Amino acid sequence: MSKTPREVTIEIENMTLSGYACKSADTQGRAIYEPPCDLRTEFQRDRDRIIHCNAFRRLKHKTQVFLIPKSDHYRTRLTHTLEVAQIARTAARALRLNEDLTEAIALGHDLGHTPFGHDGERTLDKLYSKGFKHYLQSLRVVDKIEKNGKGLNLTAEVRDGIVCHTGGTAKTLEGQLVKFCDKIAYINHDIEDAIRGGVLRQEDLPQGPVEVLGATKSQRITSLIKSLVENSTDVIKYDDTTKQAHDELRSFMFQNVYFAPSTNAEKGKACMIVEYLYKYFAENPQVMPEMYQNIAKEYETELAVCDFISGMTDEFAVDYFKELAIPKSWSL
Repeated sequence: MSKTPREVTIEIENMTLSGYACKSADTQGRAIYEPPCDLRTEFQRDRDRIIHCNAFRRLKHKTQVFLIPKSDHYRTRLTHTLEVAQIARTAARALRLNEDLTEAIALGHDLGHTPFGHDGERTLDKLYSKGFKHYLQSLRVVDKIEKNGKGLNLTAEVRDGIVCHTGGTAKTLEGQLVKFCDKIAYINHDIEDAIRGGVLRQEDLPQGPVEVLGATKSQRITSLIKSLVENSTDVIKYDDTTKQAHDELRSFMFQNVYFAPSTNAEKGKACMIVEYLYKYFAENPQVMPEMYQNIAKEYETELAVCDFISGMTDEFAVDYFKELAIPKSWSL
């Protein structure tokens, strides 16, 4: 009997991947057993499930850094996700890690992000008595919210990589790699967007990191990936010089872009919208869609409200706020 495409892929992985890689045949599996697919490995199936889910599509209308930009060239949460996946795949291939697992983690890492970026996240974290973190919500999305509350039933390795992409250390090198590549992506594409938006000039960038990593986005990303590839074995890491340059550049971005007055000029309004919606739905849970009403009844109203609001796009949140808070014109 001829081998299935999945079996051929597993054989190729066994022959070509590093001894440090997480091979598809070694997955710890899913919470609910599913028969294997003839065409795809388990990690390929996870990647496809994430790409086809509702939360992934909504990322195109969620803020990355610049709030509701008028230009089509600024990053959104979706384009950020795609850039993380591309960078992580490149590094995984060079390290001979499992590219499918890496890609699945990268594509799913921000599914739980709120509208209005980290400002929406901080607002929910302040309001919800148990706290709110987007990486925990990303896991909740794939476990409990997608497919009308059934979840995507992803493998343990993809779930671990998603929840560890900000805090903690993933159990697989593929998950650790995505954590590095997330920072590589957002630091460098946010520099480009900040220059486009007039928040930064090229000459404002700190000289030390520029000398080590390069003057352009492409040069910096290449330098960072090259350092990971040359220095990672059983743990993902940079050499000391590259790490210092990376950390200095990241600190510069927090001081001069992420918390800059020009970048944050409208974000107080965004936080006010999230707070208004939170309080409204907490007092009126019956107006939320049925799935979130069920979550409120089974668990608690606060959790259901966080689930509902964090799934909103920027535009949906603004429109809902207008519907609730802005008077309509009166006519006979």
